[in-house]
Amino acid sequence: MTEAAALPGQPRGGVISGPATARAHCVLAPNPSPMTLDGTNTWIVAEPDSDLAVVIDPGPLDDAHLQAVIDTAERAGKRIGLTLLTHGHPDHADGAARFAELTRTAVRALDPALRLGAEGLEAGDVITTGGLELRVVPTPGHTADSLSFHLPADGAIVTGDTILGRGTTVVAHPDGRLGDYLDSLRLLRSLTVDDGVSTVLPGHGPVLNDAQGAVEFYLAHRANRLAQVETAVESGLRTPSEVVASVYADVDRTLWPAAELSVRAQLDYLGEHGLI
Repeated sequence: MTEAAALPGQPRGGVISGPATARAHCVLAPNPSPMTLDGTNTWIVAEPDSDLAVVIDPGPLDDAHLQAVIDTAERAGKRIGLTLLTHGHPDHADGAARFAELTRTAVRALDPALRLGAEGLEAGDVITTGGLELRVVPTPGHTADSLSFHLPADGAIVTGDTILGRGTTVVAHPDGRLGDYLDSLRLLRSLTVDDGVSTVLPGHGPVLNDAQGAVEFYLAHRANRLAQVETAVESGLRTPSEVVASVYADVDRTLWPAAELSVRAQLDYLGEHGLI
Protein backbone atom coordinates (compact mmCIF):
# COMPACT_ATOMS: atom_id res chain seq x y z
CA MET A 1 0.00 0.00 0.00
CA THR A 2 1.35 3.44 -0.93
CA GLU A 3 1.53 6.24 1.62
CA ALA A 4 -1.20 8.19 -0.22
CA ALA A 5 -3.48 5.15 -0.30
CA ALA A 6 -3.17 4.90 3.48
CA LEU A 7 -4.37 8.48 4.02
CA PRO A 8 -8.06 9.45 4.38
CA GLY A 9 -9.69 9.60 0.96
CA GLN A 10 -6.58 8.22 -0.78
CA PRO A 11 -5.20 11.55 -2.10
CA ARG A 12 -3.75 11.33 -5.58
CA GLY A 13 -0.02 11.87 -5.75
CA GLY A 14 1.88 14.07 -8.17
CA VAL A 15 1.26 17.58 -9.48
CA ILE A 16 -2.14 19.02 -8.58
CA SER A 17 -2.61 21.00 -11.81
CA GLY A 18 -3.68 19.03 -14.85
CA PRO A 19 -6.25 16.44 -15.90
CA ALA A 20 -8.13 14.84 -13.01
CA THR A 21 -10.89 12.89 -14.77
CA ALA A 22 -12.05 12.55 -18.38
CA ARG A 23 -14.02 15.79 -17.99
CA ALA A 24 -12.24 17.76 -15.28
CA HIS A 25 -8.95 19.67 -15.43
CA CYS A 26 -7.40 21.61 -12.54
CA VAL A 27 -5.56 24.91 -12.89
CA LEU A 28 -3.88 25.70 -9.56
CA ALA A 29 -3.97 29.36 -8.47
CA PRO A 30 -0.71 30.84 -7.12
CA ASN A 31 -2.11 31.62 -3.66
CA PRO A 32 -0.69 28.99 -1.30
CA SER A 33 -1.10 29.53 2.44
CA PRO A 34 -1.87 27.55 5.60
CA MET A 35 -5.58 28.07 4.86
CA THR A 36 -5.51 27.46 1.08
CA LEU A 37 -2.95 24.60 1.13
CA ASP A 38 -1.21 24.53 -2.28
CA GLY A 39 -3.58 27.22 -3.60
CA THR A 40 -7.11 27.36 -4.96
CA ASN A 41 -8.09 24.66 -7.44
CA THR A 42 -9.89 26.21 -10.41
CA TRP A 43 -11.80 23.50 -12.27
CA ILE A 44 -12.40 23.41 -16.02
CA VAL A 45 -15.09 20.83 -16.79
CA ALA A 46 -16.31 19.84 -20.26
CA GLU A 47 -17.44 16.97 -22.41
CA PRO A 48 -14.38 15.65 -24.30
CA ASP A 49 -15.95 16.26 -27.72
CA SER A 50 -17.50 19.65 -26.91
CA ASP A 51 -16.06 23.06 -27.73
CA LEU A 52 -17.69 24.58 -24.61
CA ALA A 53 -16.38 24.37 -21.06
CA VAL A 54 -17.60 25.39 -17.61
CA VAL A 55 -15.23 26.91 -15.06
CA ILE A 56 -15.85 26.38 -11.34
CA ASP A 57 -14.21 28.84 -8.91
CA PRO A 58 -12.00 31.18 -10.97
CA GLY A 59 -10.10 31.87 -7.76
CA PRO A 60 -8.45 35.08 -6.54
CA LEU A 61 -8.27 38.31 -8.53
CA ASP A 62 -5.04 37.46 -10.31
CA ASP A 63 -5.02 38.26 -14.02
CA ALA A 64 -2.17 35.87 -14.76
CA HIS A 65 -4.09 32.98 -13.20
CA LEU A 66 -7.36 33.90 -14.90
CA GLN A 67 -5.58 34.07 -18.26
CA ALA A 68 -3.92 30.71 -17.56
CA VAL A 69 -7.37 29.19 -17.09
CA ILE A 70 -8.54 30.62 -20.41
CA ASP A 71 -5.35 29.49 -22.18
CA THR A 72 -5.68 25.96 -20.77
CA ALA A 73 -9.22 25.69 -22.11
CA GLU A 74 -8.24 27.10 -25.50
CA ARG A 75 -5.35 24.66 -25.86
CA ALA A 76 -7.93 21.90 -25.46
CA GLY A 77 -10.03 23.45 -28.23
CA LYS A 78 -12.64 24.89 -25.88
CA ARG A 79 -14.02 28.26 -24.93
CA ILE A 80 -15.55 29.11 -21.58
CA GLY A 81 -19.35 29.11 -21.71
CA LEU A 82 -20.25 29.56 -18.04
CA THR A 83 -18.68 30.35 -14.67
CA LEU A 84 -19.88 28.74 -11.42
CA LEU A 85 -19.00 29.37 -7.77
CA THR A 86 -18.98 26.85 -4.93
CA HIS A 87 -19.15 29.73 -2.42
CA GLY A 88 -18.19 33.33 -1.95
CA HIS A 89 -14.89 33.24 -0.06
CA PRO A 90 -12.33 35.52 -1.74
CA ASP A 91 -9.86 32.78 -2.65
CA HIS A 92 -12.61 31.16 -4.75
CA ALA A 93 -14.68 34.08 -5.96
CA ASP A 94 -12.73 37.36 -6.00
CA GLY A 95 -11.64 36.78 -9.59
CA ALA A 96 -15.12 35.91 -10.85
CA ALA A 97 -16.17 39.36 -12.07
CA ARG A 98 -12.89 39.90 -13.93
CA PHE A 99 -13.04 36.36 -15.34
CA ALA A 100 -16.59 36.99 -16.56
CA GLU A 101 -15.34 40.16 -18.25
CA LEU A 102 -12.48 38.31 -19.95
CA THR A 103 -14.65 35.41 -21.11
CA ARG A 104 -17.96 37.25 -21.58
CA THR A 105 -19.68 34.61 -19.49
CA ALA A 106 -22.35 34.73 -16.82
CA VAL A 107 -21.53 33.85 -13.22
CA ARG A 108 -23.97 31.59 -11.38
CA ALA A 109 -23.89 31.20 -7.60
CA LEU A 110 -26.23 30.57 -4.71
CA ASP A 111 -25.61 34.03 -3.22
CA PRO A 112 -27.40 36.70 -5.34
CA ALA A 113 -24.59 39.16 -4.59
CA LEU A 114 -22.14 36.99 -6.51
CA ARG A 115 -24.24 36.43 -9.64
CA LEU A 116 -23.47 38.25 -12.87
CA GLY A 117 -25.92 38.25 -15.75
CA ALA A 118 -27.54 34.92 -14.92
CA GLU A 119 -30.03 33.19 -12.71
CA GLY A 120 -28.89 31.66 -9.47
CA LEU A 121 -28.29 28.08 -8.47
CA GLU A 122 -30.62 25.93 -6.42
CA ALA A 123 -30.65 22.36 -5.14
CA GLY A 124 -31.55 19.96 -7.91
CA ASP A 125 -30.56 22.28 -10.76
CA VAL A 126 -28.88 20.48 -13.67
CA ILE A 127 -26.39 22.44 -15.79
CA THR A 128 -26.00 21.22 -19.35
CA THR A 129 -23.57 23.66 -20.97
CA GLY A 130 -21.95 22.05 -24.01
CA GLY A 131 -23.74 18.77 -23.30
CA LEU A 132 -22.03 18.50 -19.91
CA GLU A 133 -24.22 17.36 -17.02
CA LEU A 134 -23.48 18.97 -13.67
CA ARG A 135 -25.93 18.52 -10.79
CA VAL A 136 -26.12 21.19 -8.09
CA VAL A 137 -25.81 19.72 -4.59
CA PRO A 138 -26.49 22.02 -1.59
CA THR A 139 -23.71 21.56 0.98
CA PRO A 140 -24.00 24.42 3.50
CA GLY A 141 -21.95 24.39 6.66
CA HIS A 142 -18.50 25.68 5.77
CA THR A 143 -20.49 28.74 4.68
CA ALA A 144 -24.23 29.23 4.28
CA ASP A 145 -23.87 29.52 0.49
CA SER A 146 -21.65 26.46 -0.08
CA LEU A 147 -22.53 24.23 -3.03
CA SER A 148 -21.00 21.14 -4.58
CA PHE A 149 -21.29 20.03 -8.22
CA HIS A 150 -21.86 16.37 -9.06
CA LEU A 151 -20.31 15.22 -12.33
CA PRO A 152 -22.10 11.87 -12.80
CA ALA A 153 -20.37 10.86 -16.02
CA ASP A 154 -17.05 10.74 -14.14
CA GLY A 155 -18.38 9.57 -10.78
CA ALA A 156 -16.92 12.77 -9.33
CA ILE A 157 -17.98 15.73 -7.23
CA VAL A 158 -16.48 19.23 -6.99
CA THR A 159 -16.69 20.10 -3.29
CA GLY A 160 -15.20 23.57 -2.88
CA ASP A 161 -14.18 23.79 0.77
CA THR A 162 -16.73 21.27 2.07
CA ILE A 163 -14.15 18.50 1.64
CA LEU A 164 -10.47 19.31 1.09
CA GLY A 165 -7.80 17.21 -0.52
CA ARG A 166 -5.74 17.32 2.65
CA GLY A 167 -6.69 17.95 6.27
CA THR A 168 -10.15 19.15 7.29
CA THR A 169 -12.12 22.31 6.69
CA VAL A 170 -13.34 25.13 8.91
CA VAL A 171 -16.97 25.69 9.84
CA ALA A 172 -16.78 29.45 9.40
CA HIS A 173 -18.96 30.69 12.28
CA PRO A 174 -21.30 32.55 12.34
CA ASP A 175 -22.08 32.14 8.63
CA GLY A 176 -21.22 28.45 8.76
CA ARG A 177 -23.18 26.15 11.06
CA LEU A 178 -22.09 22.75 12.33
CA GLY A 179 -25.53 21.15 12.11
CA ASP A 180 -25.77 22.15 8.45
CA TYR A 181 -22.25 20.88 7.83
CA LEU A 182 -22.96 17.46 9.33
CA ASP A 183 -26.12 17.21 7.20
CA SER A 184 -24.06 18.09 4.11
CA LEU A 185 -21.50 15.39 4.88
CA ARG A 186 -24.30 12.85 5.28
CA LEU A 187 -25.74 13.93 1.93
CA LEU A 188 -22.34 13.50 0.30
CA ARG A 189 -22.03 10.07 1.89
CA SER A 190 -25.36 9.09 0.32
CA LEU A 191 -24.01 10.14 -3.08
CA THR A 192 -21.01 7.85 -2.61
CA VAL A 193 -23.25 4.95 -1.59
CA ASP A 194 -26.22 5.40 -3.92
CA ASP A 195 -25.08 7.53 -6.86
CA GLY A 196 -21.65 6.23 -7.81
CA VAL A 197 -19.56 9.15 -6.57
CA SER A 198 -16.03 7.83 -6.07
CA THR A 199 -13.79 10.85 -6.71
CA VAL A 200 -13.57 14.18 -4.87
CA LEU A 201 -12.39 17.22 -6.81
CA PRO A 202 -11.67 19.59 -3.89
CA GLY A 203 -11.24 23.33 -3.72
CA HIS A 204 -7.74 22.88 -2.26
CA GLY A 205 -5.28 20.03 -2.23
CA PRO A 206 -5.03 16.85 -4.30
CA VAL A 207 -7.84 14.85 -5.86
CA LEU A 208 -9.24 12.16 -3.56
CA ASN A 209 -9.70 8.73 -5.10
CA ASP A 210 -11.89 7.38 -2.27
CA ALA A 211 -14.83 9.73 -1.82
CA GLN A 212 -16.64 7.51 0.66
CA GLY A 213 -13.53 7.09 2.78
CA ALA A 214 -13.03 10.87 2.81
CA VAL A 215 -16.59 11.54 3.95
CA GLU A 216 -16.43 8.88 6.65
CA PHE A 217 -13.16 10.38 7.91
CA TYR A 218 -14.71 13.86 8.03
CA LEU A 219 -17.76 12.60 9.94
CA ALA A 220 -15.58 10.73 12.45
CA HIS A 221 -13.28 13.75 12.84
CA ARG A 222 -16.21 16.05 13.54
CA ALA A 223 -17.68 13.65 16.10
CA ASN A 224 -14.32 13.37 17.84
CA ARG A 225 -13.75 17.15 17.93
CA LEU A 226 -17.26 17.72 19.22
CA ALA A 227 -16.68 15.25 22.05
CA GLN A 228 -13.38 16.97 22.89
CA VAL A 229 -15.04 20.38 23.02
CA GLU A 230 -17.83 19.03 25.22
CA THR A 231 -15.25 17.54 27.59
CA ALA A 232 -13.29 20.82 27.67
CA VAL A 233 -16.42 22.75 28.66
CA GLU A 234 -17.28 20.19 31.33
CA SER A 235 -13.77 20.64 32.76
CA GLY A 236 -14.44 24.35 33.28
CA LEU A 237 -13.16 25.99 30.06
CA ARG A 238 -15.60 28.64 28.92
CA THR A 239 -14.25 30.90 26.18
CA PRO A 240 -13.60 29.71 22.61
CA SER A 241 -9.93 30.69 22.92
CA GLU A 242 -9.56 28.56 26.06
CA VAL A 243 -11.16 25.60 24.31
CA VAL A 244 -8.89 26.02 21.27
CA ALA A 245 -5.76 26.09 23.42
CA SER A 246 -6.82 22.79 24.98
CA VAL A 247 -8.43 20.87 22.11
CA TYR A 248 -6.19 22.15 19.31
CA ALA A 249 -2.91 22.16 21.28
CA ASP A 250 -1.30 19.89 18.65
CA VAL A 251 -2.32 22.16 15.75
CA ASP A 252 -0.05 24.85 14.28
CA ARG A 253 -0.84 28.08 16.14
CA THR A 254 -1.20 29.96 12.87
CA LEU A 255 -4.40 27.95 12.38
CA TRP A 256 -5.83 28.72 15.82
CA PRO A 257 -7.92 31.72 14.62
CA ALA A 258 -9.61 29.43 12.08
CA ALA A 259 -9.97 26.72 14.72
CA GLU A 260 -11.72 29.24 16.96
CA LEU A 261 -14.37 29.75 14.29
CA SER A 262 -15.04 26.01 14.29
CA VAL A 263 -15.09 25.93 18.11
CA ARG A 264 -17.67 28.72 18.18
CA ALA A 265 -19.79 26.68 15.76
CA GLN A 266 -19.33 23.59 17.93
CA LEU A 267 -20.32 25.46 21.09
CA ASP A 268 -23.44 26.76 19.36
CA TYR A 269 -24.30 23.23 18.24
CA LEU A 270 -23.81 21.78 21.72
CA GLY A 271 -25.92 24.54 23.24
CA GLU A 272 -28.72 24.10 20.69
CA HIS A 273 -28.86 20.38 21.49
CA GLY A 274 -28.79 20.88 25.26
CA LEU A 275 -25.42 19.17 25.65
CA ILE A 276 -23.76 22.03 27.54
